[in-house]
Amino acid sequence: MAMFDMAKVGANVLKSADTGESIELQSLWQNQTVVLLFLRRFGCQVCRWMASEISKLDPDLKANGVGLVGIGPEETGLKDFSEGGFFKGALYIDEKKKSYKDLGFKRYTALSVVPASLGKKVRDVIAKAKALGIQGNFSGDLLQSGGMLIVAKGGEKVLLHFVQDSPGDYVPLEYIGKALGLSSNAQAGKMPVCNDDVCTL
Repeated sequence: MAMFDMAKVGANVLKSADTGESIELQSLWQNQTVVLLFLRRFGCQVCRWMASEISKLDPDLKANGVGLVGIGPEETGLKDFSEGGFFKGALYIDEKKKSYKDLGFKRYTALSVVPASLGKKVRDVIAKAKALGIQGNFSGDLLQSGGMLIVAKGGEKVLLHFVQDSPGDYVPLEYIGKALGLSSNAQAGKMPVCNDDVCTL
């Protein structure tokens, strides 16, 4: 059962990264089941890796009529993100961050963001990103966290609602497939082995 007001979330307005057109969030699940990846920032190295990881499912999602959408909380970094080809789905911006708030995605404080971003989960994902040559930057809102929402066609059912606890938290590919009832041949990125000093693949 969703821990948020679906109608309220659905009424939030997003801006298309391609056309600049404003749409209501609920229009994305009107005619198809959709996977919504809420990114912390477009410049975030961890987010870029997550976007490239979930994009491995794109052929399977398309074949089953499932939409893949990435949502960022601001336009900062969008151009580099798009040109980097990190994400195969459509991109939108939630300029007011209303859907982030309504879905319970937390905001860090200036004090809490530093320890959160230095945790082992974050270091693990950064190691994966570096291994693939994915870089990041520190431009934009560093305090917003993200998550994922998978909504069945028509918005009648939430199949998955994931809220990041740490900036390094993400939904593994097999969980996404399971939530959708799909099997996929996509291979998850290798998990690095980390100790306090170094991560290796």
